[in-house]
Amino acid sequence: MKPVGRSLLPGLSLKRQLLLWLLLPQLLLWSVGGVLAWRIALSYADTGINQSLKQSVRALARQVKPVGSGLQVDFPRAAQDVLEQDPSDRMGYLVTSPPGSFLLGNSQLPAPPDGVFIQTGEPLIYDARLDDKRVRVAVLEVTYGDARSPQRLRVQVSKSLAVQERVARELVFDMLVPLAALGVLLGIIINAGIARGLRPLKRLEAQLGDRLGSALSALPPIELAQAPQEVHSLALAVNQLLDAVRRSLSQEKRFVNDAAHQLRTPLAGLVSQTELALNETELTAVKERLVKVHAGALRSAHLVHQLLSLARTEAEVTLQPLDVAQLAREVAREWTPRALSAGVDLGYEGEGSVLVQGEKLLLREVLNNLIDNALHYAGTGATLTVRVRSDKDRCVLEVEDNGPGLTEADLPRVFERFWRASELPGGCGLGLAIVAEIAHRHGGSATALAAQPSGLLVRIDLPLMPVAASP
Repeated sequence: MKPVGRSLLPGLSLKRQLLLWLLLPQLLLWSVGGVLAWRIALSYADTGINQSLKQSVRALARQVKPVGSGLQVDFPRAAQDVLEQDPSDRMGYLVTSPPGSFLLGNSQLPAPPDGVFIQTGEPLIYDARLDDKRVRVAVLEVTYGDARSPQRLRVQVSKSLAVQERVARELVFDMLVPLAALGVLLGIIINAGIARGLRPLKRLEAQLGDRLGSALSALPPIELAQAPQEVHSLALAVNQLLDAVRRSLSQEKRFVNDAAHQLRTPLAGLVSQTELALNETELTAVKERLVKVHAGALRSAHLVHQLLSLARTEAEVTLQPLDVAQLAREVAREWTPRALSAGVDLGYEGEGSVLVQGEKLLLREVLNNLIDNALHYAGTGATLTVRVRSDKDRCVLEVEDNGPGLTEADLPRVFERFWRASELPGGCGLGLAIVAEIAHRHGGSATALAAQPSGLLVRIDLPLMPVAASP
């Protein structure tokens, strides 16, 4: 039996599982988007701070001018107040000449990292800590004086990174809040869409619930006028299941009715004959009654066998490669002793091998019924021939006798259940009905024809097994 697939989230309804599978990826993407937005905002803030520091350090370097053997710093108090007016965004500065010898500014400003090469005239940016706060520092070194006694001047300007982080947070907030609102709105729309999409399943559940009180043999099919293709496929599968249940119940009911109807008469005869035998006092009369009881029991056993065979043909058939010609020869050999005792010439004609997709037991039942029917009605001195041949893409199985045969009016009725053309004892009218049902189950057909010059020919037409293509 094929295992039934299990849900990855057992215990949750289909609606909740769909919501989780649709909203969790969005939440993940929203989180990734927030991280990326934060990094992008920091990158833009870094670029802004670096540009500002480079401009400030160059501007401050231009305010330091060599005068004779000294330096003139044109840096008024007002400019210093502007640099240091915002405590959270304080900009510090330091001027040293030669580098490391304090001239003015904040002497606590961190020096460049060891081993870092500072190119003259090009600002260098580095991060440091000042008063346990993260700062970014720009350093610029310039030369002054004449060629005989060159001098070197270092200018540093620092800026707190608190503003950078605040700007980044504001940018991310301005970006993610609208996205979050859109995400909530999208979640509401998805929830409504899932609820609407599951309505056909609710209608399907309601229709199935309405059928719980109905008889199984009268279950109407599911009808969904407007539904997605997947729900239509589910409804179709349910309808096929209901149809199979109806067919199975119908076959079971028909079998029970047929068995009750057909067994009533022989069983009543058996009861009657046994009652009469019990009242007989002479041994000869008792023996005559027992002979009739035995004949009735044989007929009942034959009827039960035919009814069971008919029920078996209505079940599912498993088809496998089968050589019909070989099977026909085997069955003909098995029936030869009985044919000889009945004075009938039984023979086989046809090809050596004809392959079909079939069920061996059922096709053997076909041959048994056809040969038994011919031996029963053809009469002593008749000739009975079993043939198997291929005709294009079909396998043709024939059983022909030269007995009295049937009239043209009776030929169309030979495959009807419980129909008999003769009152000869021993038959029950099911043999040829079983033959037709088995042929139909194999994708073929059964036909009754008048043999020439006399007799009956029953032809079974089956599809040949496809020949495998050569590599």
